[in-house]
Amino acid sequence: MNSNTFRMPVAALVATGAVALLAAPPAFATGSAGSTGSHPGAGKASAVVLRTTLDVGLLNKTVHVPLNATLNEVNAPADASKTALTVTLDGVEGGQPVSVLRADVATSKATAGADRAAAEANLAKARVHVPGLPLLSLIEVEKVTSKAVCEAGKKPVASSNVLGTVTVLGKKVTLSAGGPTKVEVPKVGLVSLELSTTQTTSTTAAATALRLKVSVNPLDLNVAEVDGEIVLAEARCESPPAPSASASKLPDVKPQTATTGGSQAGLAETGGGSLTPYVTGGALILLGFGAAALVVTRRGRAS
Repeated sequence: MNSNTFRMPVAALVATGAVALLAAPPAFATGSAGSTGSHPGAGKASAVVLRTTLDVGLLNKTVHVPLNATLNEVNAPADASKTALTVTLDGVEGGQPVSVLRADVATSKATAGADRAAAEANLAKARVHVPGLPLLSLIEVEKVTSKAVCEAGKKPVASSNVLGTVTVLGKKVTLSAGGPTKVEVPKVGLVSLELSTTQTTSTTAAATALRLKVSVNPLDLNVAEVDGEIVLAEARCESPPAPSASASKLPDVKPQTATTGGSQAGLAETGGGSLTPYVTGGALILLGFGAAALVVTRRGRAS
């Protein structure tokens, strides 16, 4: 009696454990699955109100002084903005300072993040001077703007505008989008202007309101010649990386179920993993032990 009393629960327990193993869902490793997609990085953006790349020839071109200047140049990923209104250079006009640019409004801004990068430059009521022409502006503009926007997964956009009148070497000019506009003043020099250029690729955008190619020979103040390029209101951007499609969501794992109403337990078809054969094999072995225990129990009763 005592033997039979203890063997029956053990056999039932073993058989029940085998069914429970068959019903148990496979285990999945966690931790690294959520990091399958890389974190998107930030885009890039930059803007500048004025940039000069000029060569100033002094003493009948025996001395050359580079005149490289920038006004309100900003770069992102970090958000940045500047609003300086003047830029002055020393030592290139008989020892006197030269005010390269004066403006009522001169702003630049650049922002960049994981989804969007953008830059813009604005200039209003601006006058640009070069050495040798203290009383005559190289160019005067009422308002120029440039903007570049690069969004992740979208086509970049660039735009620029020149509003109001433009005066070059004292002459009002009408700019053409079909090609450069040339202005020549005898005994002063030649200026070639390129209007509102934009460039875009699949990931970048750039806009320039005005680009001037300068060749000035004022024959005054010991300045022989000024050659080079001047850029007004430039904006550039580069798109952030588009998010990976594989990292948009994790696999949908459905819960496992089993039934015991039939002749054998059924394992759900979805979600099987590499451990499934081992679990099933272990369950079958336990079923065998359970059956053997039942036989031993019955023989004990018979005896």
